[in-house]
Amino acid sequence: MYFGAESENQSQNRSKGPCEDAGGNRSLSKEKPLAQRPDSLSLAVAEPERWTSRGDGEVNLRMGESGFAAEPPVTVDQMFKTAVERFGSYTALGWKEGEQMKTMNYQEYYQACRTAAKSFLKLGLERYHGVGILGFNSAEWFISDIAAIMAGGFAVGIYTTNSPEACQYLAENCKANIIVVENHKQLQKILQVQDKLPHMKAIIQYKDALKEKRPNLYTWAEFMELGRDESNTQLDDIIATQKPNQCCTLIYTSGTTGQPKGVMLSHDNLTWTAFAVGRHVQLTEATKSQEIVVSYLPLSHIAAQMVDIWVTMKVGGATYFAQPDALKGSLVNTMREVRPTAFMGVPRVWEKMQEKMKSVGAKSSTVRRKVAVWAKGVGLKTNLSKMNQTPVNYRLAKKLVFRKVRTALGLDRCTKCYTGAAPITKDTLEFFLSLDIPVYELYGMSESTGPHTISLPNAFRLTSVGKLIPGCETKIHSPDQEGNGEICFWGRHVFMGYLNQADKTEDALDAEGWLRSGDLGKHDDNGFLFVTGRIKELIITAGGENIPPVPIEDAVKEAVSLVSNAMLIGDKRKFLAMLLTIKCQVNGDTGAPEDELTPEAVELCRKLGSNATRVSEIAGGRDRVIHAAIQEGINRVNENATSNAQRIQKWIILDQDFSITGGELGPTMKLKRPVVMKMYKEQVEHFYKEVVTPSTPDNSLPPK
Repeated sequence: MYFGAESENQSQNRSKGPCEDAGGNRSLSKEKPLAQRPDSLSLAVAEPERWTSRGDGEVNLRMGESGFAAEPPVTVDQMFKTAVERFGSYTALGWKEGEQMKTMNYQEYYQACRTAAKSFLKLGLERYHGVGILGFNSAEWFISDIAAIMAGGFAVGIYTTNSPEACQYLAENCKANIIVVENHKQLQKILQVQDKLPHMKAIIQYKDALKEKRPNLYTWAEFMELGRDESNTQLDDIIATQKPNQCCTLIYTSGTTGQPKGVMLSHDNLTWTAFAVGRHVQLTEATKSQEIVVSYLPLSHIAAQMVDIWVTMKVGGATYFAQPDALKGSLVNTMREVRPTAFMGVPRVWEKMQEKMKSVGAKSSTVRRKVAVWAKGVGLKTNLSKMNQTPVNYRLAKKLVFRKVRTALGLDRCTKCYTGAAPITKDTLEFFLSLDIPVYELYGMSESTGPHTISLPNAFRLTSVGKLIPGCETKIHSPDQEGNGEICFWGRHVFMGYLNQADKTEDALDAEGWLRSGDLGKHDDNGFLFVTGRIKELIITAGGENIPPVPIEDAVKEAVSLVSNAMLIGDKRKFLAMLLTIKCQVNGDTGAPEDELTPEAVELCRKLGSNATRVSEIAGGRDRVIHAAIQEGINRVNENATSNAQRIQKWIILDQDFSITGGELGPTMKLKRPVVMKMYKEQVEHFYKEVVTPSTPDNSLPPK
């Protein structure tokens, strides 16, 4: 069995076991104060504990004896100071004001954070209380985050799509003294619930002029002025008391059910992970060649924070902020202007790029199209074979097509393209690979401070999430005959615990302190990790067969290009059914799905012989041609099913696509299965009114 960085025997030879103190908390032996991975039990007791649910708690860091895991722990302020000493005059942040690009270097960045920290203290920020940040990515967002940490509070990102009630829950949960909002729209959410927030002392709005004056409501300029002339003594005293094993950031899980949980991340969680990731993916330090990233993904999510703030700071990179309408179309403009050297996109971002390029490609001249198809074939073959000698036709394809594509996307000097936060389809990975743009998957969770495994140029397998970051370890718990079991994590990136939720923390960590991911996965013979499903998402049919839904859903999306989202159903049922949505236009302002099909979808309909231009013309089986084409695609998927139980017996096209605004998708575009089941209960129940036999070839719902 593969256990990450070392063999099972090696790990047993150096295992240091946990035991329970009088309070029932897990802790480590005094003889071995470094929290290494245990495989056996020991009888001694030590402080502090390995996990805590207290905001003011401390944890025993999971240090190692050598390598990355032995890196000396530092606080956020210590890491930032080192960056200033080494990269002080280098650009740290960049943003557009009108048509002009403004920048801030590391020295200015650090001073701005200190000033903001003094302002927070003057406004009454208390130790271990939250500073909520509600708005799109900006220099003010970063400064508020780091200043909150410096001042001894918690940095707490709030999703911009949150309702006033959801904002209230987070603010209450972290005892927020101050909330920083982007604009009037976000301010209104807080004003609606401020009477229910007893800890709140001030609100700061960092964009646009205030539409009304209120007590304890400040513009960004007014806020920064508060601390400008304050003495440094109080701030320096607070910073001096901070320890790497104390909490500094709360990441609220978007969770598909129940209220979000506050994931407590320590200084060491952030600084060590930034060090380990930067070193592992071989980012260059600014003194050699500066790394450049574009910040556009929600900063309330750990993936964006880790890439945009912490890893970039560690190597002296520059972060440029996209426009708030980045995901509605303007991102590519920022990309072309900034030309990042590393780029992180959630699967939906890569899928959107793919759809746009296919749509443009469909309108190209015949000759251009043929050259592009030829080049893509060469690109895919070359990248998959990873040949030692680059073929001549690959070099020609690079000159004719690949360079132009990269330049058009703003990726002409990007050597590291990543995807994470949700599963990506093989079709999308192969599409970009064919254009000589390998998209490297990374895998982790909020509770592991972001990444746990990463694919690299020299360690890359299609559909694998890569190999371990050095200093981390993986255990596959209770593997089945194929090697599939629950993926468990160990390392200094493992969180401290859930704020004020000891029971939930105990659920997340096993008896030995391994973080349970809730994901199913297995290793191949070369140590590549493959995620095969979610334990909670696993469909167990009435016949007792365990079926992971994602591979079947991805296969349908690949077989039927018209399909935007697919959700497999069949838990405790006699057969599998599926809800499908069609690719449609999205409202630029609200993000809500519209009735009009995407240009690519219209083009596909034409090729199939349909004149449909709207979802409403297709949904519910209204378009016989499209209906037949989808059934053909599903038949192809069914032919590859490993058993009759894994065949899709019925399906329906819904009236609209899934979206964040509709509630079917979470902030990182993950499918909220329980929500979808509730919303489409009527359609689901209709599937099972009449039982069909697995041999029935065409079992979609008839038109109403």
